[in-house]
Amino acid sequence: MQGTLKIHTENILPIIKKWLYSDKDIFLRELVSNACDALQKCRVLREHGEAEISDDSLKIDIQIDKDAKTLNISDTGIGMTGEEVEKYIAQVAFSGAEEFIGKYKTQDEKDQIIGHFGLGFYSAYMVAEQVTIDTLSYAKEAKAAFWSCDGSPTYTLEEGTRAERGTTITLHIDKENEEFLEEGRIRTLLLQYCAFLPFPIFLNGKQINSKQPLWLKNASECTDEEYLEFYRALYPLDPDPIFWIHLSVDYPFHLKGILYFPKITRRFEWNENTIKLFCNRVFVSDSCKDLIPDYLMVLRGAIDSPDIPLNVSRSTLQMDRTVRQLSGHISKKVADRLSALHTTEREKFLKAWPDIEMIIKLGILQDDKFYERAKDFLVWKNLEGEWTTAAEYLERHPGGKIFYTTEDQTGSHFLDLYRKKGIEILVASTLVDSPVMNLLEEKLDEVKFQRIDGAIDPSILDPSREKTLLDADGKTEASKIADYIKSHLSVDALTVEAKSLSSDAVPALLIVDEEARRLKETFSLTQQSLPPGLATKRTFVVNTNSPLVQSLYKQKDPALAKEIVQHLYELSLLGQRELDASGLSAFIARSNRILESLVDKK
Repeated sequence: MQGTLKIHTENILPIIKKWLYSDKDIFLRELVSNACDALQKCRVLREHGEAEISDDSLKIDIQIDKDAKTLNISDTGIGMTGEEVEKYIAQVAFSGAEEFIGKYKTQDEKDQIIGHFGLGFYSAYMVAEQVTIDTLSYAKEAKAAFWSCDGSPTYTLEEGTRAERGTTITLHIDKENEEFLEEGRIRTLLLQYCAFLPFPIFLNGKQINSKQPLWLKNASECTDEEYLEFYRALYPLDPDPIFWIHLSVDYPFHLKGILYFPKITRRFEWNENTIKLFCNRVFVSDSCKDLIPDYLMVLRGAIDSPDIPLNVSRSTLQMDRTVRQLSGHISKKVADRLSALHTTEREKFLKAWPDIEMIIKLGILQDDKFYERAKDFLVWKNLEGEWTTAAEYLERHPGGKIFYTTEDQTGSHFLDLYRKKGIEILVASTLVDSPVMNLLEEKLDEVKFQRIDGAIDPSILDPSREKTLLDADGKTEASKIADYIKSHLSVDALTVEAKSLSSDAVPALLIVDEEARRLKETFSLTQQSLPPGLATKRTFVVNTNSPLVQSLYKQKDPALAKEIVQHLYELSLLGQRELDASGLSAFIARSNRILESLVDKK
């Protein structure tokens, strides 16, 4: 047996009213969008030679009558006949826009019709207890039609009184929603949702939309000041952006927009969704998380596309192949813009680096295609203040090893060991540098990043002065010095080694194992705890060529020797910025004791 689904309006209207739209505000967007479509249809009919209508006559008027508790949305659009009212209004979800598009296909962007689903009109019942329509079709000798419904399954349709082409929708606002009779509330909603619609919108006689969306202009026709003015209109409280990208896609989908790289300040909200999504110039959402890759969510701006698949309420994106393609294309355009900036305006690129490096590094980590485009403009600053890529560094220093330090180590006491050997040291400046280095080591052949405190590199050793002679017990002096230091140091899980360093000025170094430290930093980034038993491996290296170490090794006072060894160890911690508050207090107290003991001996 075959049957036909029976749809009852007494069930549909409550669903539309309570569940279809997430916000009551949406009703105004929907009704003004419908009015805009009615005006757009006038233009299309004129171009097809079926109507003589001037652009000056096309407008939308919104009037508030607080005494009567009504909100009027009136347009001078195509209007409707009684039969059309019954077809498009009385048949819930029958889209007049779809039928019109099918009859009058147009490729001109300015003639795009907004509506698709035919449900927008019924959003009025979220705030109104009764809605009326007074409309007159553009067709010659057409008669005005008047439709009225209180939200129940019954309605009245009779001859109307409207004398001019167009439609007036009157909402009798219910008691719970009288906020929508306040002019300020309506103005705010119009500016949010309808500021860029192509026809003048008047609220109580005052036009509220005067600016055209800048994304519709060709990039070659836009000035820097226009881009800045548009940004200030979108984000009036933000500092000016550092640069921008103008998007324009015609195939295989239509998309236009402008994305801005914002100035990063201390109060900057990295997780804030601020790219505004439009569909045919109607604001949809300020959350583009499905359309924009995560690493680009920090950007600002606006994207407009008639091809984005929205849910029935036109409030959220529906993931499909088009969205994924759009996301990939936006990522490509951003990478292309950054690459061009790096190549043609390198000084500007480097000046902007502090504001864009996190975006680039996160993109490299999250997106293989972005990595391929971005690897040539992933730059690092060295200690001399010069900028370089990893590839350029390796050209200057063959061997596959890239030395680096962190910003908080640039005053480290053993940097001179490397500098005196002519070794170039890069500066890692962000929390994500460790995973970025891990990735580059995977992508680049036989390349290893090594932090200067991650290992004792052979380049800073002096083999000619290494104490390797064996005594009667088969021990070298270096191993005996290491044992001596270890015996006077009360630190668990610490390896002690004695090495012949190339400089006598550095008595000791603290080496933190590179791989263990990176693993710890990765867990820290993801806010996870280290697995049990996985601790950062540390090695305390004393310099056998240091006069201080030599004197300490010969110290006859065991108590003083213990104090000095502990002091030397804490000095190395202090140089690594790893001495905590309690440790610093103990360090100061010990410094005083050592000084007192030395003065007493004098």
